[in-house]
Amino acid sequence: MLKLLKIDHVCLNVADVREAAARYALQFGLDVREVGEERATLACDYEPYSLELVCGEPLGHAHTAWQLRRSCSLDEARGHLAATADANWRDEGSTLVVTDPEGFEHHVVAHRDDADRRPAIARQTTTLGGLRPRKLGHVNRLTADMEAVTRFHTDVLGMEIADYLGDAGIWFHVNAEHHQMALVRSPFPHFHHLAFDYYDFGTLRSLFDNVAQHGRWLAWGPVRHGIAQNICGYVRITEEPLLVECYVDMEQLEPDHEPRQWPDDRFSSNTWGPLPPRSYFRFDEEAVRYERDSLEMLGEKLPPLEVHT
Repeated sequence: MLKLLKIDHVCLNVADVREAAARYALQFGLDVREVGEERATLACDYEPYSLELVCGEPLGHAHTAWQLRRSCSLDEARGHLAATADANWRDEGSTLVVTDPEGFEHHVVAHRDDADRRPAIARQTTTLGGLRPRKLGHVNRLTADMEAVTRFHTDVLGMEIADYLGDAGIWFHVNAEHHQMALVRSPFPHFHHLAFDYYDFGTLRSLFDNVAQHGRWLAWGPVRHGIAQNICGYVRITEEPLLVECYVDMEQLEPDHEPRQWPDDRFSSNTWGPLPPRSYFRFDEEAVRYERDSLEMLGEKLPPLEVHT
């Protein structure tokens, strides 16, 4: 079986690499490692990079990369994928590219030893800023085929299920943190959000003030999730059709954790307040307009999205 250590990075297709790199750095505190016309890499902390930006289409999610545990070599991962009947993959040498049933791409990379294994607080830097994420924590996407995509994440990628939200959502983990991947049932598949782990609630206050001054808004939040326990807010990104979750205080699972069945209600999703607006699950221009202008809060019902199959 594949043994994953953590999420390694997320790659996004963007229209203008230099503009997008500057934007993610200024608004979320990421450190630009390298930037050119076709590609940029940005880091949260001392890691090589957590966010990769490439010039390409369609805009938004290009792939998510997963790093193997030290105990699982890239050759062992090749053997697992070759022996798994449902695995759709190709070997690119240092990267194994695996595609899920709805066409989303995952890159499996070898374990990477950090030359300096001390915790971040024990190191010194002349480049990293103060208001920055600790790490890239997880991704979440919408799926129109929950059963097939769940089998992909458990059987092909070797993830474990952390929790269920009725039949509406499933959370997956590869280490002690509650989840590194989540699926939400939807009429259509779409990448929903990538998530950065910050230090504490006070950091989120400063961060959300900063993104607001850059013309951003929270599509939902701040919220306290019942599932996973984290405190967070979801920042709407209009240039790429996705959200960025900024969170703290994620639940840490016991080694013998068994998945829980949560009711699909407000308290499972947000112990502090309401469920998200319906626009939170959409990325079309009309939904973004309703969010930007607070039309749902003013009593205008967001028209249903026409899904063409």
